[in-house]
Amino acid sequence: MTRFAQSMPVYFVEEPHFSGTAPPSLARYDIQQNLIVLVPHLPSGMTDAEATSAQRELLADFMLKNEISRPVLWFYTPAALEFADRLPASVTVYDCMDELSAFEGASPELRRLEAQLLMRADIVFTGGMSLYEAKHKQNPNVHAFPSAVDVEHFAKARCGIPDPADQRDIPHPRFGFFGVIDERLDRDLVAGLARQRPEWQLILVGPVVKIDPESLPRAPNIHYLGRKAYDDLPLYIAGWDAALMPFALNAATRFISPTKTPEYLAAGKPVVSTPIVDVVRGWGHLDAVRIAATPDEFVRETENALRLVASDPEWLDPVDRELANISWDQTWTRMSALIAASLERNAPERNERPEIAVRQKAPPAPPGISHHDIQRNARV
Repeated sequence: MTRFAQSMPVYFVEEPHFSGTAPPSLARYDIQQNLIVLVPHLPSGMTDAEATSAQRELLADFMLKNEISRPVLWFYTPAALEFADRLPASVTVYDCMDELSAFEGASPELRRLEAQLLMRADIVFTGGMSLYEAKHKQNPNVHAFPSAVDVEHFAKARCGIPDPADQRDIPHPRFGFFGVIDERLDRDLVAGLARQRPEWQLILVGPVVKIDPESLPRAPNIHYLGRKAYDDLPLYIAGWDAALMPFALNAATRFISPTKTPEYLAAGKPVVSTPIVDVVRGWGHLDAVRIAATPDEFVRETENALRLVASDPEWLDPVDRELANISWDQTWTRMSALIAASLERNAPERNERPEIAVRQKAPPAPPGISHHDIQRNARV
């Protein structure tokens, strides 16, 4: 969002907040220049139908007052189609980052809404190759964008920065994970790894969501440090000896392409992961990425990762060559070109550039595309 916001106004509409009895309202938060978060505030007790209607009215009123017409609508979830379905759009983008319908507790309506969104979308971006393979026959303009990475941000972990207070007293060796802790975490695998190597410290950073915290494995060498700010993640990774991705192999992980793979590598840590399809295909050729399915295999491959770091001073060279090709700037450039092409297709005979509603900071415009072309009357 920040990259797009360097070129045009970006409005990011979040899920509604329910509280009190006040009439529906739309709160505005200016995160930075051109990047605005909008949060619907709705009274408690509203039915789903009433909430949808209220959000539709709030958004339409906001667009009218701010003279936003025919934006580029960027959908992160098909659920938003319920209240944004009537908005006129110059281009509709579906940014499909996960198979949300496979998640625990997902609404049965998601599949129907996604089918509608795939029919409506001018462009579909998928967060990995497995998602691309699942969606490319459902829309004629689908493009895979496997996880990019802010290398500069995570590379801070390579510079010997001090431990944060809640990690400082945990002994080494340390093996860490950051991310949402939910049904995608293989809890049995974590428990088995902790039992087999009680001297290894397993550190899990992130919020516990949708699962009972009591169902998480507990042991003296398992440490749950809770939610952390994105800016603080390099501080934690810097103190690990290797990074872990103990994902369960289930419906919720069938199509994932974890962004944390390149983030861990950018931080200068080898990675041990379960055989997630996009991890194996995209990163398994690197010695720094080890694949393991069972506690026994995880122990063996984690030890191999440690030996790699200790024995090969140049182990990061092939990693850095890979990382050089997947920056967010490159992703922004490609996405901008595809959006500009759709704008032209949708308005070929009109001398206009419709308003644009998208998410994502912007380096220089890609060759052959003028920021003015994308930006005139631009809104998100």
